[in-house]
Amino acid sequence: MNILCSKLYEEQLKDILELLAKEDYRIAKEFKMYLDTIILNMPSKINKYKKSVYFDDENIKDVEFRGCRIPFLIDKRKNSCVLLGITKKN
Repeated sequence: MNILCSKLYEEQLKDILELLAKEDYRIAKEFKMYLDTIILNMPSKINKYKKSVYFDDENIKDVEFRGCRIPFLIDKRKNSCVLLGITKKN
């Protein structure tokens, strides 16, 4: 299964990493490294994730990670997951 990133996800992730780096570059680096590990393992854990709180669609689920929520679309036809964004949880 391919993992794709939307432009919005890339922009939001960049903003989060910049904020973290202002506090401590090491924290930003660890955040990104651990996030990459979660994303790489997503395809094998698709059924673990719950339906997204942002969308009324069973094919969109959320990954929760260190106070952030990452909605992703499961496109079975193209055998891919598309990361739609990344936001701080409320």
